[in-house]
Amino acid sequence: MTSIKEEHHIESADERRTVAILGLGYVGLPLALLFAEQGFRVIGIDPDASKISKLQNGKSYIREIEDAVINEAIAERLIPTTQHSAARAAEAIIICVPTPLTAYGTPDLAYLKMAATQAGAELQKGQLVVLESSTYPGTTKEVLLPLLAKSGLRAGEDFHVAYSPERVDPGNADFPIHRIPKIVSGISGRCLEKVSELYRHVFPAVHPVSSTDAAEMTKIMENAYRLVNISFINEMAIACDTLGLDIWEVVQAASTKPFGYHPFYPGPGIGGHCIPVDPSYLQWKLKQYGMSSDFIGLANGINHRMPLYVVQRLKQGVAPKTLAGSSILVYGAAYKSDIADSRESASIDIMKLLMLEGTKVYYYDPYISELAVGEKKLQRTELTPEFLASIDGVIIATDHSGMPLDLMMEHAPLIYDTRNVTKGRGGRAVTMRLGGGGVS
Repeated sequence: MTSIKEEHHIESADERRTVAILGLGYVGLPLALLFAEQGFRVIGIDPDASKISKLQNGKSYIREIEDAVINEAIAERLIPTTQHSAARAAEAIIICVPTPLTAYGTPDLAYLKMAATQAGAELQKGQLVVLESSTYPGTTKEVLLPLLAKSGLRAGEDFHVAYSPERVDPGNADFPIHRIPKIVSGISGRCLEKVSELYRHVFPAVHPVSSTDAAEMTKIMENAYRLVNISFINEMAIACDTLGLDIWEVVQAASTKPFGYHPFYPGPGIGGHCIPVDPSYLQWKLKQYGMSSDFIGLANGINHRMPLYVVQRLKQGVAPKTLAGSSILVYGAAYKSDIADSRESASIDIMKLLMLEGTKVYYYDPYISELAVGEKKLQRTELTPEFLASIDGVIIATDHSGMPLDLMMEHAPLIYDTRNVTKGRGGRAVTMRLGGGGVS
């Protein structure tokens, strides 16, 4: 985690200021460390006792955050605990809990409701409660606020409520959390003033908007934009396969236009905690108004079909053999390169589909040693020349840096490349590329 102490234009926090962070995952822990580094006393609250134990012992459970950063924060200002009552001592309570989808593709606000209920039970007069979890427009007012109001305190007078969407991009060294402009909003003018003042201590750029609904919609629009464009380029990759063209060459050529075009790149599907999830929150909300987003609906359909398309193309590659009885290694379980996060990863969907075909499935990911694929638990398979030569093929699903590409290309009989990492590389393997237009 990069230090922000060189950002001299950020005000220093008073020694007595305290914030509480509810949820110490990929969003909450970096935010807690950011506040601590800027001089705040930070109470980090999470129900997962194993996380709290690791933090108390100076250990990080997020790859991008080094143990040394945890040790420094623990020694000086970070107090990890499972006890929600500790939030009473904070001037602000910041909620950073997961907001996934249910099995039916609808919003699952169970974690948010639990956190809001617990925050409400400990709410003190004068406190600010900020929601950072991604969600649909209206959640702050319709879900969070009523649960907090059960405290008997008056919102906007006795306590303050705000929404500030997280914008964390795990693994992106170019944009660490403190360098990303912070959107803030409140349920009243005074609430907006309170959250703006707080976040200006840790973010160089704070952008206020008129309502919590607008801030919630901002986060969804950001992720819907990427969902639609990545799904579009995936559809173009399939079209290029059909036409015998190379989508990667086409994208590179189109990218030479200095205006009116921004490159997106194909892959086996869209994963992570935001892009495949947040737009579905908007779809669910729009249905309450008798409306839907055609773009989001189409993009979701294309995205969900991509793992199946990968498996269908692989069938052509192993022919005249069939996938039933074949053995395939999936390289990469994380949803993007150089992180250890497999949430909503297309790799898992590909593995499930291969298993349904009767394929013996293996995987390798340098950051994930064990993986749940449906009801099965898979252990990472180490890559050796002998193992690669013994299987029927490899699917490159995640382009981690440091990938042993030469080893795989020299010893595996077949590689299906969804990330264009094999282009221009030689080896014994027969190679197929998503959107590559054929077999080489």
